[in-house]
Amino acid sequence: MKKIIVVEGLKCEKCSARLERVLNNIEGISAKVSHESKLAELELNKAYSNEELTEFIEDTGFEVIEIK
Repeated sequence: MKKIIVVEGLKCEKCSARLERVLNNIEGISAKVSHESKLAELELNKAYSNEELTEFIEDTGFEVIEIK
């Protein structure tokens, strides 16, 4: 399953790299994060709710605007 998440607070490459590293360390998630588009593209091999995905991102210090 694929999820596209609009993330606020991705101001630079270091920000996107940090969030990408955190997400890729979660079992069943493969992530690509871009500070330019402010998007996190997730490929999920495990069922996570939108609430869980939001918590993972917001615990890293960013804000979830929308999950598609």
